[in-house]
Amino acid sequence: MTYDTLLTEKFNKMTYGFVGLGLIGSSIAKAFRRAYKDCRIIAFNRSEHARVLALQDKVADYATDSMDEHFGECDYIFLCTPVEYNEYYLRKLKSIIKPSCIITDVGSVKTNIHKVVIEEALEENFIGGHPMAGSEKTGYEKGTASLCENALYAITPTALSLPEKVEEYKSLVEGIGAIPLILDYREHDYSVAAISHLPHIIAAQLVNLVKESDSGRQIMKQMAAGGFKDITRIASSSPEMWEQICMTNTGNIIDMMEHYIASLTQILDSLKQHRGDDIYELFDTSRIYRNSISESRKGSVTPEYSFTVDIVDEPGAISTLSCILSARGISIGNIGINHNREQ
Repeated sequence: MTYDTLLTEKFNKMTYGFVGLGLIGSSIAKAFRRAYKDCRIIAFNRSEHARVLALQDKVADYATDSMDEHFGECDYIFLCTPVEYNEYYLRKLKSIIKPSCIITDVGSVKTNIHKVVIEEALEENFIGGHPMAGSEKTGYEKGTASLCENALYAITPTALSLPEKVEEYKSLVEGIGAIPLILDYREHDYSVAAISHLPHIIAAQLVNLVKESDSGRQIMKQMAAGGFKDITRIASSSPEMWEQICMTNTGNIIDMMEHYIASLTQILDSLKQHRGDDIYELFDTSRIYRNSISESRKGSVTPEYSFTVDIVDEPGAISTLSCILSARGISIGNIGINHNREQ
């Protein structure tokens, strides 16, 4: 019997708790059910709708709207609610969990939860987690067992996390197709401020800039396509979630934003002085670095698999295209007429 088979058998016999069955919580629960078919899953969710669906789908074996003694049977508990609620449920679980239980979370900011863990003397029972995957969509129905596949999964141990438990957790997320990355929680928060949190703010502010600068005829909105839509797609994310993220990773975001504003000021000065070499350097260095980033891993927003076909405007053209795709087993999620040939 191989080592991987032994691990799967071990994980199959475990009990997992999920606090929150939104997009991320339901996706990980569904992934566990697929990877570790015989495991036991206990779910807490305030909304009855998600609990009913989880039971109907056989994703959960037990679903409740109260933090009861069933969570004392769990080997792992995933906190999958907004940041401030995760801290509340962490404190509630302290008196319920068994000594060997590992509590983890899926939040995109780690410092706050780690501080609470230290305050509650739960460092041996906690390992932070952040699956670098997601979607603009929310809710149990939008969760998929494949959400974390090929996505980085940040793991942030505490100072008292047992090495064998960290390795076990690493294997656990590898089993659902994720790519674990172990790092300090402070380094995690500094990094995501640059590669996730600030870009969301920039995208949202850029959209608002266009909205406020557009003419009464909304010419900018009509022309918006290609590059503009690509770099602002993340502006469609949940405003509630991003308010919480910005309020919990504020220091790191401010630091990165100040660096970004300084760099924009430099470019502004180069434009005013008509220094073409500076502009060339901006695009050249960014192009080289951007091309060095792997395209094979998922980000915090689900990739959009789209393409544009240049066809003659004549009767039956779209029908012909759909027949070609259908013959190759490709399902069309959405189709529309693109009035911009930028791509």
